[in-house]
Amino acid sequence: MDSVLSFVPIWAMILAAGIFLYVLLDGFDLGVGILYGFEPDLESRNLVMNSIAPIWDGNETWLVLGGFALLAAFPLAFAIIVPALYFPILLMLLALVFRGVAFEFRYRDSEHKSFWDHGFCYGSGLAAFAQGVMLGAFIDGFETEGREFVGTSFDFLTPFSILTGAALVFGYSLLGSGWLILKTEGDVQKRARRSGRISLIGVLIGIGAVSLWTPLVSSEVAERWFSWPNLLFLSPVPVLTLLAAYLTWRALNGSTHAGAFIGAVCLFALSYLGIAISLWPFIVPHKFTLWDAASSNTTQAFLLVGTLFLLPVILVYTGWSYWVFRGKVRADIGYH
Repeated sequence: MDSVLSFVPIWAMILAAGIFLYVLLDGFDLGVGILYGFEPDLESRNLVMNSIAPIWDGNETWLVLGGFALLAAFPLAFAIIVPALYFPILLMLLALVFRGVAFEFRYRDSEHKSFWDHGFCYGSGLAAFAQGVMLGAFIDGFETEGREFVGTSFDFLTPFSILTGAALVFGYSLLGSGWLILKTEGDVQKRARRSGRISLIGVLIGIGAVSLWTPLVSSEVAERWFSWPNLLFLSPVPVLTLLAAYLTWRALNGSTHAGAFIGAVCLFALSYLGIAISLWPFIVPHKFTLWDAASSNTTQAFLLVGTLFLLPVILVYTGWSYWVFRGKVRADIGYH
């Protein structure tokens, strides 16, 4: 009876969707922030800033939702993951806060505009790197004893986590390049195409390295991907990844305005799917499954009622903001 009434799959989907939407939506505006520092003049920087000005802060709603879902529905996972990743989480949050301050003060403190410009760029890059480090540490797993984290505060810092941190910076830059190609014209768009090509190469190196590293260090992951018939059933994932990379490269070198962004989204979706396949059904890798870490059915049911009312509201206002501010931007008046 308990298995029939289990809300764990529903909360797992909510958590997975929230994390993916955060990575995708805040990822491209963090990527735009990273590329912002490479714009050569004030007009170009204004144009880049205007491309995300109406929507950048709303994108972080999904970070709050993901944190809430983890705490409420999977408290054991929250109690292990947060202490294990305390320093990169702190770095990410400080970088996001400073980035937001820099965004606002850039317009209000013209005497120090150069300082705030650098702050916006570096804050975006640090937040992206910290998120990538957290991803690598999560895939590596955490040292636990019983139901508690017993590792040190610096266990997260490994060659693998640094690799994933750098790879995510390139990944967000690729998303940001795709967004700028979609939203701008002229020299800014040309620079975005060039940055996108460099970023795509970095992304592919990162995907390749992670794909080789994880099965080599984990027999469970190797068994998941390379045993028969899993090898046959899962082969479309790497094949589609290579196809998406090829089409993205073509879009970056062509004249299409939306192709590069769509391709980058597909690469992120396929990478996300690959990680999910490798780790399923664990929410604390190789230690606790979703069911092990879940709160009681009563708690999940109570929280689900409010969440199911809240989610459509978030989706509607997010979709509406993107619809209202659709189209190309200009540095002088914003959207046209």
